[in-house]
Amino acid sequence: MRLVIGIGNPDRGDDAVGLAVARRVREAAPADVTVTELDGDQLKLLDAWDGAGEVYVVDAVCSGGRPGATYRFDASGPLGTRFAHRGTHTFSLAEVIELARALRRLPTRLAGYGIEAATFTLGAGLSPEAEAAAGAVAGQILDELTGGGPRCAWEQSA
Repeated sequence: MRLVIGIGNPDRGDDAVGLAVARRVREAAPADVTVTELDGDQLKLLDAWDGAGEVYVVDAVCSGGRPGATYRFDASGPLGTRFAHRGTHTFSLAEVIELARALRRLPTRLAGYGIEAATFTLGAGLSPEAEAAAGAVAGQILDELTGGGPRCAWEQSA
């Protein structure tokens, strides 16, 4: 099974960017791809990707980078400290991935995308930077799902 998971809070500005990516991917994904949205607890990922072979996870990050910057990583090996504490939740995506690795609950292939947020204001919509990045990341995931796109371990876009 191939799975795309968007994470975020729809009521907190750019924290909803993972959900926006999931919705865009859902509109154009191949028939064999499942798209799901999670809000809140990152630990729900352990159950969400259970049994999936290829997974793409997208979430907002808050690391002090330029709003709209995107980060991509491949979780086939330890992530180290590079992605620790980049998330907006109690547990970062990197921490959940390492927990899943320790519990032997990682999918066969897991790629993560983080989008640098500009605002987390309650009731705000996506910033223009997050909106543009959501389109770019959705396009990248769709490219990967159809056999194109990079397979690099990590990259950051400007």
